[in-house]
Amino acid sequence: MKPSDLPPDFSVDTLIAEANRCVACGLCLPHCPTYRITLSEADSPRGRIALMSGVASNRIPMNARFVQHIDRCLTCRACEAVCPNHVSYGKLVDGTRAMISSSSPDLLREKTTMQKSRFRRWVENEMLANSGRLDALRPLLRFYQGTGLQKAVRKSGILGKTKFAVLEGQLPPIGIPRSLSSKSGVANAWQTVYSAIGNPRGEVGLFLGCIARLTDVVTLNSTIFVLNHLGYTVHVPSAQTCCGALHQHGGDRQAAMQLARRNIRAFEELGLNLHAIISTASGCGAQMTEYPLSNASETPEQSILQALHVEEAEKFSAKVMDISAFLIKAEGWDNIKPQPLPHKIAVHEPCSLRNVLRGSAHPYALLARIPGAKIVPLAGNDQCCGAAGTYFLDQPEMAQRLLHDKMTTLEASDARYLATSNVGCAMHIASALREAGSQIEVLHPVTLLARQMGMPA
Repeated sequence: MKPSDLPPDFSVDTLIAEANRCVACGLCLPHCPTYRITLSEADSPRGRIALMSGVASNRIPMNARFVQHIDRCLTCRACEAVCPNHVSYGKLVDGTRAMISSSSPDLLREKTTMQKSRFRRWVENEMLANSGRLDALRPLLRFYQGTGLQKAVRKSGILGKTKFAVLEGQLPPIGIPRSLSSKSGVANAWQTVYSAIGNPRGEVGLFLGCIARLTDVVTLNSTIFVLNHLGYTVHVPSAQTCCGALHQHGGDRQAAMQLARRNIRAFEELGLNLHAIISTASGCGAQMTEYPLSNASETPEQSILQALHVEEAEKFSAKVMDISAFLIKAEGWDNIKPQPLPHKIAVHEPCSLRNVLRGSAHPYALLARIPGAKIVPLAGNDQCCGAAGTYFLDQPEMAQRLLHDKMTTLEASDARYLATSNVGCAMHIASALREAGSQIEVLHPVTLLARQMGMPA
């Protein structure tokens, strides 16, 4: 069985069977960020698999101590990438978290991250899953940043050491969606179509994401700019929503499945034969390539409906491509002459790009189109930066230790730019660099390329 064969909506028996495929060889241990720090077997992949199997088979209790070890997992899936037996660790841990979240709260004597606050659930279900509400936040956040209010809040320390303070500290400058109409003024919504410039070469869809459509507008604008100049018309369906990764990794597989189906429908309703569905955040891309798993079910009476959903998901996922992967294969480069950039660019390889999409080579190939740039890998790319979705909020001490390692290697790199392909990693690392007063700029590879191609600021 390959890592992609096991659906997240699997039974306890399936969980036990998959866990039993682990032969406890230990090859995964040096690749596990949490084991490297704690040196605890319970915080290693094979240790967690043993715990998951034990709880699923009722040999050990599901208690707060067990949940703590599952919570500490970053779901970076570095173990899965090196496993000689192809154990589907990512599906195991997602299934276990679903099992935990559906259990009675009385089983857990202490509060864990699986027991989300009402506010957290509201944000995930009412904000992240509703793109219009996120777009409505944009002018408010731009006002907050542009009037000096943000500086005053940060200087006052009024937010203390709360999770909200951590989130606010990671907030980058909020941009506005790209508009091709001079009459539209300051836009607060994405156009549904961005037409190709010059010789038309095809049509692609663009997935915005939830966090990225608000905090990583520059990357999305850069993607549209580059694609248009290569001759691709970009379609942005307004009905798209969150990819569902945060929900699935948080144990809410039903919500993840519903979001997956909404996105599939949104792009299907375009009624176009798209060359690709472009993702600029590797975490979203990884989730969407596994949509067929989210739509699978073991319930016999749902088999016909399941088959239809899986077929739709397979067609959708087959077209999902990371922007770097698409651009290095795209046509239209003959007339594109990026300006030279005589600086060192360190490339950070997000876990989702490296371990799930297996596309860590693509950003290097894309950046190689910039004349004069010295492109080097960031040391320690095989280790997670600690962002990992909401991990930096739920496990701040572990996240900070992992981030510290990245900062150390960055300081030693003598790089002017850090190129990374995931919005969560970018915000996590950029926040620490700002706090340290560093001049290193964190940005997506496509943003750096778009700049050198002459994209207006």
